[in-house]
Amino acid sequence: MQRREFITLLGGAAAAWPLVARAQQPAMPVVGFLSSISAADRPHHTEAFRQGLNETGYAEARNVTIEYRYADNRMDQLRPLAADLIARKVAVIAAVAGNNTALVAKTLTSTIPILFTSGVDPVKAGLVASLNRPEANVTGVSWFAAELGQKHIEALHELVPKAELIALLLNPNNPEGAFYEQSAQNGAHALGRRLLVLKAGTAPEIDAAFATLAEQGVNAVAIGSDPFYAARVRQLAVLAARHAVPMISTARELPAAGGLISYGNNVTDAYRRVGIYAGRILKGAKPPDMPVDRATKFELVINLRTARALGLEVPPTLLARADEVIE
Repeated sequence: MQRREFITLLGGAAAAWPLVARAQQPAMPVVGFLSSISAADRPHHTEAFRQGLNETGYAEARNVTIEYRYADNRMDQLRPLAADLIARKVAVIAAVAGNNTALVAKTLTSTIPILFTSGVDPVKAGLVASLNRPEANVTGVSWFAAELGQKHIEALHELVPKAELIALLLNPNNPEGAFYEQSAQNGAHALGRRLLVLKAGTAPEIDAAFATLAEQGVNAVAIGSDPFYAARVRQLAVLAARHAVPMISTARELPAAGGLISYGNNVTDAYRRVGIYAGRILKGAKPPDMPVDRATKFELVINLRTARALGLEVPPTLLARADEVIE
C-alpha cells in the first residue's frame, strides 16, 4: 500500500470514529409526565418534579427527555394521553394531580413503572396493595389532604366560633372528595355545626356555588382537597372577598392569593420527591422495592390582611401555630 493511500485510509477511519462513538451511546431515557390539570396550572409543581430529577443526576434535555401530557381538567382525556405515553415506550410515568391519573395509567400497563401523587390513603384508593411493599408497577408519594376535613372545620370554628352553617365545596369529578367530606362531617358533628355540601367541577360552577352559599346564609367555607381547586385559588379568593366569607383550603396558594387560611402538606415538595423516585427508577430501582413516600409535615398559613378585611380577630393560639403569617 502506498503512503498516500494509507494516509487517506487512516483519515477516513478517524472521521468515522465520532460516528461510531455516537452510535454506541445509549439512547436518552424518556420520562412521561401525565397530569389531570393544564400546563398553566401550578407550574411550580412541574418545576419541583424536574428539581427532583436533577437531584438524582438527570437534567431535562441534557440526559433525559420529559414528555408532558395535560388533560386540562377533562378526565375523559386521561386514557388517550396515557395510552400515547405507553405507545412511546417511556421508561416511567409520573401520573400526577389526583388519583384518577394514576388509576387510568394503571389499567393500561402492568410493566411501565407508574408514580402517583395522592392526597388520600393509596391503599384505600386502590393504587397499591401495601404502603411498605407496593408490589406490581406502581408506587409514589401520598399525603393527608383528604383526611384534613375535620381539622379545617375546627380551624374555621376557632376563627368564626359563631358560624352555624359551613359550606363544603367538592369537585364531583374527583372521587377523593368523599374522604374529605366524611372527615369534615365528623368535625362538624363534634362541634354541633351544620354542613352544606356544594359541588363544582368547572369555573362557572364555582361561581354558581358561591351564589348558592350566599343565598343560604353560609358563615364559612371549606374547600375540598382537589388539584382543580388549587389551580383556581384566585377565583376562589375573589369570590370569598366579594361575599365576605372566611375560607380554608389545603393549598397554601390560597392565602397567598388573598384567601384567609390554608392547612395542609407541602405538595410542591411532594412533586420534588416524585422526581427523585423517577430518577431512582431510571437508575434501575423497581416499584415493589420502593415504599410509598408519605409526607408528614403540615403547614398553616394565615393571611392577616384578609382577616382584618373580614372583621375577624385571629386567636393568639392559632397565630402561634402558624408556619407563615401574611401581613
